[in-house]
This record gives sequence, structure tokens and C-alpha cells, in this order.
Amino acid sequence: MKKLILSLGLLAGVSVAAQAQTGVRFGVKAGASLTNFTGKDADGTSNKFGFNGGVVANFGINDMFSIQPEVLYSMKGAKVDGSDARVNLNYIDVPILAKIATGETGLFFELGPQVGFLASANLKSGNASLDAKDSFKSVDFGYAAGVGFQVSSSAMVGLRYNGGFTNAPKEINFGGTSVESKVKNSAFQLYVGYMFGGK
Repeated sequence: MKKLILSLGLLAGVSVAAQAQTGVRFGVKAGASLTNFTGKDADGTSNKFGFNGGVVANFGINDMFSIQPEVLYSMKGAKVDGSDARVNLNYIDVPILAKIATGETGLFFELGPQVGFLASANLKSGNASLDAKDSFKSVDFGYAAGVGFQVSSSAMVGLRYNGGFTNAPKEINFGGTSVESKVKNSAFQLYVGYMFGGK
């Protein structure tokens, strides 16, 4: 809870500071995700498809540079090789991105930190589903980097990569020894969006 309050406070601080600058725009975005796990213990997993979508705020500093916080619902996880089993993780992700526009071309780049709050987790095989939320950390720290194209003054399309800094599973006690699985979230996200207001 403290980390959630800290993240929201940071988001509010960025908002207040940026409103004193050039422009504020709000928007929505949604798209498809290709997710998996990375790390030395991630062998035996493969990609699975999911959904991402949410709301965006963009605070213009000048014509080329802006700060863009977002609140997104993001499906993550992976398939388990050799079976129909999959790990389904659902997060509320809050990236805070520096966005650089290249001018008349419409091309833009974005990069920044991200914190994800675990909403649900389950292990699914066939028709069977097991709640696994207690096996994963409630907060996931990572980063986001992407490239996109501002199709018009309002419409956009982009491709983004989300990587984890921290391991997604919790530590477990095995024979009196704490063991942490070296597995991090990884997601490619293709999205379309629409910004309201501004120029």
C-alpha cells in the first residue's frame, strides 16, 4: 500500500509540475501483447498473447519533449512448454515516460520507469484454474521503451517493450532456505491510441 501511495504521489507531482508548461492532453490506448518470462530460471516457457489498454496523460514541455504518465491494464505471463498450461498474470501498470517527438515526420520515442501492481494471477491447464496470486510479488518494478508514429494530431500507433527489474515470483522457503526464482516479466505491446485536446 505504501508503494502504491508513493507511486500515485509521484504521478501527481509530475502532473502539477508539468501543468505549468506548454500543454496538457489526455487520451486512451489499447492493443495486443506478446508476453513471456526472462531470466536464468525461465527455461521451458514460451510466448502467449494478451491485451493491454488504459488511459494516458501527456504534459508538453516544448514541441519536442513531453512527460507521459499512463495507467494501463496489462496481461502478462507465459505458456509452459510441452503442455497446455499457462501462467496468467494481470497487472495495473503505471509507466512514467519521457517522450521525444521528431517534428513533422510524426515519429516519436519513449522511455521511462514503470511500476506494476498485481491484480490477479492464476495457473491454467485445460479447464482447471488455480489462484496463484500469493505466489507472486504484489509490486513489479521495471521499465518501458518504445517507438511510435503520430498518425495525425490525435491518432497514434506504437510498439513498446516492457522489461522487469525485479523477479516476479515471491521467495519460497525450501528446506529452511529462502529460494527466489530468477524470473522477470517481459512484454511486447502493439497499441493504437487517441489523444484529446491540444494541438
